[in-house]
Amino acid sequence: MIYLDHNATTPIDERVLDAMLPFLTTFYGNPSSLYRQGRVARSAIETAREQVASLVGAQPAQVIFTSGGTEANNLALAASGSEAGLAISAIEHPSIAEPAQRLETQGRELAIIGVDSDGLITQEALDQVIRRKPGLASFMLANNETGVIQDIAQYARQLREHRVLVHTDAVQALGKIPVDFNELGVHLMSLSSHKIYGPKGCGALVFEKDVPINPLLLGGGQEQDLRAGTENVAAIIGFGKAAELARVELAERSQNLLALREQLEDGLMTIPGLTIFAHQAQRLPNTVQFGIDGLDGELLLMKLDQKNVAVSSGSACASGAREPSAVLTAMGVEPELAKSAIRVSQGQANTADDVSKFIELLKSLI
Repeated sequence: MIYLDHNATTPIDERVLDAMLPFLTTFYGNPSSLYRQGRVARSAIETAREQVASLVGAQPAQVIFTSGGTEANNLALAASGSEAGLAISAIEHPSIAEPAQRLETQGRELAIIGVDSDGLITQEALDQVIRRKPGLASFMLANNETGVIQDIAQYARQLREHRVLVHTDAVQALGKIPVDFNELGVHLMSLSSHKIYGPKGCGALVFEKDVPINPLLLGGGQEQDLRAGTENVAAIIGFGKAAELARVELAERSQNLLALREQLEDGLMTIPGLTIFAHQAQRLPNTVQFGIDGLDGELLLMKLDQKNVAVSSGSACASGAREPSAVLTAMGVEPELAKSAIRVSQGQANTADDVSKFIELLKSLI
């Protein structure tokens, strides 16, 4: 099988699994317990917290472990209080867009900020946010469909001057490009383990210590009283190990992925009627989303699956939707072309031979 859907999830790294196994078998104590088994689990969690914090240039006390990026995003949106308005971009992940829409039905003012044809937030759009004076603005660092990278640091500088809290969903950027919490200048940042070769079921919210967090889960006092519930110890240990590996291997991984992306794009550009979305924008080194005039993207995806090639039509969290991608729609892509969209997202195990075989197979199916 040629697996080309790493933005949906990554295979777990064997080194990560090795780090997790003792906490699934031997050290199974509750980390809130005072006896030795519990203390060992607690110590391992704090080591993982240090590893995740180190990857993003934060302090360990700024990291709250969650069940994943979705919970981290939901928790972030609750940080601005029950009355303050919200502003989100039109290309956010469903785990930001849908809770924001629910908050709107509960009386919160919600502003949807448009993007240009490359999927980038413009200065004009940012000025609209500033004029609305929301309590919190959320912009994803790198888009999960197109791979387009936003200039979050610039947005945050301007919004901070107007006392607007800034959150960034950095789930897709983590482990692919440098991500530094302080350099971005945001108040809140969401992360996920299973996008960086760690286990599913674990993520984190990184926060400035003076930002008021309103817990979604109560009853237990874990995670500084900000996220109740017995910790998923093995997954947290796995997240920590994956973060450590991502920090050490980031440059090499990014370089290899970019070479594969360039090879892929060279091959795609030889196909008549094919459009690479946001081709000129700065994007993640592993991500290419394209459309082909006159083709059904979902049918093409299934044909590729029959040939043992795994790709996506966009966000895995929105798969099965019959409407064209909300991200591509916000970019002004025509509905029929948007419905043909295929996303290829490569990973550290992919090779140049994988890319060549994919291009050959794609041409034959077309």
